[in-house]
Amino acid sequence: MPAAIYDAGMGEHQSRLLSSERKQIYVEIAIHVPMERLWTLSQDPDLHPRWDLRFSRIIPTSRDAEGLTRFRYEFLLPFRTITGTGISLGHRFRGDGQATSVLKFFTSDALSPIGPGSGYWRYIPTDQAIRFVTGYNYEPGMGRLGKVLDGRVVRPLLGWATAISFDRLRLWAESDVDPKESRNRWIIDATARSAGLLAATLVIRQGFDGGRPGTAVVLGVAAATASLMIPRHWTVPRAGRCLRRAPDRLSARAPSALASLPSPGRTGARVQSLGQE
Repeated sequence: MPAAIYDAGMGEHQSRLLSSERKQIYVEIAIHVPMERLWTLSQDPDLHPRWDLRFSRIIPTSRDAEGLTRFRYEFLLPFRTITGTGISLGHRFRGDGQATSVLKFFTSDALSPIGPGSGYWRYIPTDQAIRFVTGYNYEPGMGRLGKVLDGRVVRPLLGWATAISFDRLRLWAESDVDPKESRNRWIIDATARSAGLLAATLVIRQGFDGGRPGTAVVLGVAAATASLMIPRHWTVPRAGRCLRRAPDRLSARAPSALASLPSPGRTGARVQSLGQE
């Protein structure tokens, strides 16, 4: 990825050096579609939750003449709906050909593992595709428990959810594979592979119990290998298709517009920003 597309003259700030537990989540994927289609699928509040696992609903509440949008978001759990507020600003046309979007978000839900935070999206045209990039960070929620779980569970899970969501968006944008269909295909694929591994374990165990370990090991290893090595169908989304680390230090910088974006939360609430000094 050429660093030249992130010219320091863009007025962007150096990324803050964060601890390993607070390291920003970075995800990038190449999508082969026109900018207009990608912008619509990712920015329309009705379309966005269809592919992004991190949101169940996004409800705009106001928009000013400069495009500053306030919104409310929901994330549905089996027995609870986590809600929060956010504010975003998108720049569809820039002199360098890129498009960007920045946002800050806030929730007062005591059971939300994600507290106040901020993030950005970049749409970077290349000769072959559009590099669709996100970086975001947040303060852990749920008090002391949330801080313990964040680096071990929540942050890795969020990174995976973001990456597989990006590939669902890619399949939708490039091949018209509905995000619900790609989700169902992922569930079927994961279930089949898990069943194969379970069957392999049972075969090996029964072989040892029945006094025929040699045959059981051969059959079990064959079943496990097939479960792990059979290629996924191209319509099955994969987090592994995304970059999970910025290819260079400049890629992790947030657009300068993030610095002046107001916080959507209550006065005095700390918002974890990225790319700001």
